[in-house]
Amino acid sequence: MTKLAIEKTGSESKDTSGVTKRMAEGFLMEVCVDSVESAINAERGGAGRLELCSSLLEGGITPSIGLLQVVKQYVRIPVYTMIRPRGGDFLYSDREVEVMKKDIELVRSHGADGLVLGALTEDGRVDAELCMELLAVSRPLPVTFHRAFDMVHDPMVTLEMLVSLGFERVLTSGCDCSALEGLPLIKRLVEQAKGRITIMPGGGITERNLQRILESSGVLEFHCSARSSKDSAMKFRNSCVNMGASLTAPEYGLKVADVSKVRSLNAIAKNTL
Repeated sequence: MTKLAIEKTGSESKDTSGVTKRMAEGFLMEVCVDSVESAINAERGGAGRLELCSSLLEGGITPSIGLLQVVKQYVRIPVYTMIRPRGGDFLYSDREVEVMKKDIELVRSHGADGLVLGALTEDGRVDAELCMELLAVSRPLPVTFHRAFDMVHDPMVTLEMLVSLGFERVLTSGCDCSALEGLPLIKRLVEQAKGRITIMPGGGITERNLQRILESSGVLEFHCSARSSKDSAMKFRNSCVNMGASLTAPEYGLKVADVSKVRSLNAIAKNTL
């Protein structure tokens, strides 16, 4: 498969498949996925772009190169790859930074169409120096600043920093527990951005609240997981053993992107925008 061509126009990157679709429909739906099945389902349901990661239970961390390569074999829409070495906060050690830079080099060389990353200082501000280093390693790929944004001290000041650094977009729940609760701030961010950077709401977006979020915020992109539970195919089960900590997902349950949910969200966006 040929790599998607990226064309920079104004403050947005446009690729030859996914964003042609956005131009026709007036919006772009990004679906976060952590498996090949979810990636295929998201594209079938009408997603315009994927955020590929591992361990959505931790908010998403860097996926394996194997996962990226196989996903790229099966989907044609752009795949933005998460660069996050662990769960938890966004204050990284020197060795974690080494890992992030190496991961960027690897996913670039294995077909990632864009990257998703972010880093903060201990006082809740963007780590501008580190972000500049990561962006330099990322070039020429477009980069989204992820929901580390929702943990910053001053989101309006942070937005200006992200514009000056050259991020393509910011993913945010409006610094609240979900995009619906954070809607007032999301609307302020869209107004302040003035098209210089894309504001993409994400966090708890469902069929029940998408229309309100789109109508109230004025955004043209949104981010969701659109997942449903799926029972394991295992017939023999040992209920006494769990492979993770006590708060992990059920041992014999899976979460995958649901084609019908993606289609439903796609239809709501079409009717709203």
